[in-house]
Amino acid sequence: MAKTTKVSATHESSGLIVHISGLLPSLSPAEQRVARLVVADPADAARRTITDLATAAETSEATVIRFCRSVGMEGYPQLRIRLAAEAARRVEPPDARVVGGDIPPGADLAQIIATISFNDARAVEETAEQLDPAVCEQVVDAITAAGRVDVYGAAASGFVASDFQQKLHRIGRTAFYWPDIHMALTSAALLGKGDVAIGISHTGTTSDVIEVLQQAKARGATTVALTNFPRSPITDTADFVLTTAARETTYRSGAMASRLAQLTVIDCLFVGVAARNRTKARRALEVTAEAVQPHRVTSARRSR
Repeated sequence: MAKTTKVSATHESSGLIVHISGLLPSLSPAEQRVARLVVADPADAARRTITDLATAAETSEATVIRFCRSVGMEGYPQLRIRLAAEAARRVEPPDARVVGGDIPPGADLAQIIATISFNDARAVEETAEQLDPAVCEQVVDAITAAGRVDVYGAAASGFVASDFQQKLHRIGRTAFYWPDIHMALTSAALLGKGDVAIGISHTGTTSDVIEVLQQAKARGATTVALTNFPRSPITDTADFVLTTAARETTYRSGAMASRLAQLTVIDCLFVGVAARNRTKARRALEVTAEAVQPHRVTSARRSR
């Protein structure tokens, strides 16, 4: 099966800045300096000549051209046009110096709340904008037809993997989440054709998740990767790649906005799977809700 990778630059409706942010780790150090300037202020970058941008990034004009091609642009003029359009599309909050950027030293709690809430909301919105419905449809098809689904993730991504497994299980899908690498590998070794293995890694570089996905693929299972970076190592092992669009701020590397973005994607997949057999899914949700109802505190019990 040919790998299907979502690259947001191929969608007119997708944000160029999201696309560049996702590709940043795969760029050369000099290209990364250009990318950071572009991501930090698209409007300013769009106004600059190629010489100005190269100077600001402490690199050469040739590197700027290579950067353009690395992110899917034919050249610098096309990049400037796309950046100008992106800048016009983006609506910045009243205090863009705080909201949407890193949390500065000395920030009060009101600033912290504004920054976190804005970035979390943007991560969800931008993830939804760049998700490819066609790829999501194929993944939903695979999960719906699967005899079994294994979901893998480590650390913060492990919580997301566990959440997805629990959601699938509640609608009657046979799904497993394995937090231990040895258990995950032994489970992956028992997968086969018709099964699905899903690896979740924000950076796409978590070796445990990559190794397990490789084992599942070697056994013939359909493999899916969910990552923030479409050129990260985990995508080499995946038949289907779904990407998030989270940009972390101070104190939040790889754990907070990224987790919400990942949950957005798995919720879309979950509802897609449930919608394929609404009657069965609805009944399963009702039965499982009834099973745990006795363990909930009712208003009558609280009034005693």
